Formats: sequence, C-alpha cells, structure tokens
Amino acid sequence: MAMTNGGTVDGVMPPPAIAHHAEEGANGVELAPEPLSLAGIAARRAKAGKLVAGTAAYADSDMFKSPHAFNQPKARRWDHLLSPEALVRQPCALKKAATYLKTPGILSLGGGLPSPDNFPIESISMQVPHPPLFDKASMEVPEGDIIIGIHDIRDKDSVYDLSVALNYGQAVGSAQMLRWVTEHTELVFHPPYADWRCALSIGSTGALESALRVFCDRNRRDSVLTEVYSFSTALETITPMGIKVFGVGIDEQGILPQALDDILSNWDENARGARKPTVLYTVPSGQNPTGATMGVQRRKDVYDVCSKHDVYIFEDEPYYYLQMLPYDKENSAAKPGAVDVSASQSTESFLQSLIPTMLSIDVDGRVLRMDSFSKVVVPGSRMGWVTASEQVIQRYIRHNECSSQGPGGFSQALMYKLLDETWGHEGYFRWLMHVRSEYTRRRDALLDACEAHLPKDVVSWTPPAAGMFLWLHVDHTGHPHAGQKTILELEEEIFNSCLEGGVLACRGSWFRAERDAELTGLFFRTTFAASSQADMDVAIQRFGKAIRASFGI
Repeated sequence: MAMTNGGTVDGVMPPPAIAHHAEEGANGVELAPEPLSLAGIAARRAKAGKLVAGTAAYADSDMFKSPHAFNQPKARRWDHLLSPEALVRQPCALKKAATYLKTPGILSLGGGLPSPDNFPIESISMQVPHPPLFDKASMEVPEGDIIIGIHDIRDKDSVYDLSVALNYGQAVGSAQMLRWVTEHTELVFHPPYADWRCALSIGSTGALESALRVFCDRNRRDSVLTEVYSFSTALETITPMGIKVFGVGIDEQGILPQALDDILSNWDENARGARKPTVLYTVPSGQNPTGATMGVQRRKDVYDVCSKHDVYIFEDEPYYYLQMLPYDKENSAAKPGAVDVSASQSTESFLQSLIPTMLSIDVDGRVLRMDSFSKVVVPGSRMGWVTASEQVIQRYIRHNECSSQGPGGFSQALMYKLLDETWGHEGYFRWLMHVRSEYTRRRDALLDACEAHLPKDVVSWTPPAAGMFLWLHVDHTGHPHAGQKTILELEEEIFNSCLEGGVLACRGSWFRAERDAELTGLFFRTTFAASSQADMDVAIQRFGKAIRASFGI
C-alpha cells in the first residue's frame, strides 16, 4: 500500500490509483480543495503519519501532492516531439525487479543490494546555521549538530538513514527527498495541470543533457533555440550531440518574443541546415551571461510564441530565488550601515514578490523546469530536480536509470537532514531570503565600483535584477582602431590587457549561441558571486584602466 502526502511507501511497489476527493459545501456543491500552504504541509504530514520508505523504495510525486494539485486538466502529450531514443527506452529491468519485494515472506536472491552492515561509514555529522540570522552563534546551540546514522530508521524511528541513502536507489530519487521537492514545487510554482511530476537531478547541466536526449536527435537534424548569448556550458553540452544551436535576439529583459516568432515563422530548413526548432532553452531569471530577467508579461509572451509554433521549453532557473530590489545608487546596500529592507519581510510576502515562473503559466505541460541547489545552498551537492508532465518525467527517468541513476546518496542524506528535518520549508525560505540579501549587497558593491571607475562614454550596463552576473557593453564604435580591427580582435586586446593588469573578466564571445556568427557587439561578463567588496572595487579599477588604455583615453 502507498499513502499520499508523506505516509507509508510499502516496499517498492508502484502505488495503486489514488482517489482525490473535493470537499462538499453546505448546499451540496463540491468545493475545490484549498491550495497547499506551509500550515497545510504540516497538517497533511501529521494526518498521513510517518513516511516509511526503505532501500530502493518506489515513489512518485502523485504520492505527495495535495488534492488541489489534481483539480486541473491533464497536460498534452508530446509523442510527436520525443526523440526516437526516448520512445524506445524501456524501464530498467533490475529496477523493476525490486517491485517483487513487496510479496510477503519473499527472500531475495535477486537485486545486488549490498548489506549496509558492510558499509564502512557509521554516521555523518555536520553543523549548519539556523534561522532567522543564520550566523555562527546559531551553530553553537545544542541542536546545531546534525547527525545521520547507519540504522536511524531501525534504532531511532527516523524517516531516513545511511542504510537507505548509501545503497542503490531509484533514478527518480529517494522518497524522502522527492516528497520535499514535490511539496516545494506545489507550494511555490502551482503548475496549472494535474499530471505534473518531479524527479531529482544531478544539477541543471546533467538535467539538460538528459532532457536533450529525450527531445532531440541529430539524425532528425534537430535544433535548439536559446538567447543569442547563452550559458557557455549549456552550449558545450548541446553542440557535441550534433544538435545545432540558433540564437534569438535579446534586450534587458531577455528573449524578444517578436524575434523568436520571426525566426520560427520564417524558418528555412535548407538555408539553416536543420529542422525547424522544437526546443527553446532559456534562463529567464538573472540569465547567464547577460544578467537579464524576464518580467511576467515577457514570460507569457515567450510562452505564447512557443505554443503557437509547438516549441517545448527547457526552463533553467538556478538564479530564480536571487531576485533583488532595483539598484539605488544613493541608497546602495553595500554602503556601511545600510539597512536590509527585506529583513522583516514575511515568507508569504517573499514568495508573492517573485516573478511567476514559466512552469506556473504552463497550461499545456510544455515546460521542463530545472531547479538547482547549486547557487543557493552548495554547488558540490550536485543535486537539484526537474518538473514536467508525467510522460516527460517518465522518459527522463528511463534515461537516467541507464546513466547517472540520480544524485548520490551522500548528497540526498545531507540535504534531507538540512532541508526537511532541520530547516523545513519555512526555514528554507528564510535561508533564500538571507542569501538574496547577501547577493544584493554584493551586486550593489560591484555596481558602485562601476559607477566610480568606468568611463561611461565607453562602457554601459543594466543593473541586474537577479542572479550573480553583470554584463558590460563596450562601445567599440568609438575605438581608435574601429574598422581596422574586428570586434573579436578588440575584445582579445582588452582581455589580454586585463590579464596583464591583474583582473579576469569573461569575454562575451565565449557565450555566443552561434559560434561562427560574426560579433555585432563587444561585451564582458563580470560576477559579484564571491569576491569581497574591496576586491571588486580594485578589480573594476583595473578593468577600467585596461579600457582606457585600449581606447587611448
């Protein structure tokens, strides 16, 4: 038997059909269940009882969604867009064999699951900060030490332990972490169709590779659209697969819907050397490298164009929660004594302030959203999750069963102890608010330095509203060698001068979606992710010196 919303997962059998009933009002009319809330999660978990999920236990998001999540139509099917590889993949035989372990009294000589008695790790402990301040002092309280042992389920009536986490598991991820990400997804994103599901990932780059295998095929001459300047690692993931990449024009809010529509409406397979694209890869918030953030209307407009042309969307959102208030030079958050205006903000207000995601407006089920802990918790966890329709998640899981097999058990164990048992959803939102404030201060420090040290008649920028990158535009038309040297040559000259002067700024050409396309602008990507305020100030001074030397000013 399998119970929804956090209850028992008996053995590893797939759950039976789950009935979700609407409440009935006084007049006999059915009422739609209430949307999930923080209080609702606690109540539903309490009602369901302890989650019991052993080694390699089967789980899916339907077991943890609220009844309200089912009060929607189902997503469209995507058979016509799926790759031949995805269509022929069958469930992993060995993973499937584990379902027989439900049979009462059965003795297993089947699956090669090592005995946890032979694991050389008895326990793992860590210290973490606690809300609301997340400071060093909060780690020194008695509850600051978090320990997970090998047999905590047996000996301490725990939900998760190392005997389960460090053994083989399902490619969808452990039931324990899948419950958490499913609740979070419903709480924040509210996908507007019924059959959405989540699966854990090994981070967004791994998720992208899997998604490309599900939707793209070089033998069909498939292609992908993305921002004209896009995440270089994503481009380096796509291109070796034999999938062509084409860039879409952008402005300070990212992809231009009209440019996207023009490309798709006027597609010439012979001239382009590829089929009309069926996939858009985009980073809507704090885009890497440009720092652009789509407003809500922009997201709707881009979605509508994709719907018109039947394009599937890969929504990569590692910076989604790093949405910041507009930069105010006179009241910079980096100034000594600056007051954090969001310190007294409620978690409800924080969530309401976030721009709705593409997943939140996805009435077709044409979005695969990629979330990651890399930018907001720790990148070394190599852990995140994807959300899409049941059909797409099924194909995604089948690919991962024969590749990554999902994130490692160490990561799942530590992240579960941190996010679920220690912080909970409320504490995680508080952490996101804390991290956002830290990045706001860092962003303002870099912008303050740019205001102070860069020649504004040559260098311009748009203060980012999210993420960790600042995209600097250098007006090459005013360069004394404009017309004599190419933009690429000018970029290389300035880049080398920066290195000689002791500063590294990434060349804009590294992020071109179409690597063979001629540059039309001169850009450098800078980041405020890690350097101190003092170092950023010195670095921008050095960058400004290199610009002035190159332009002779």
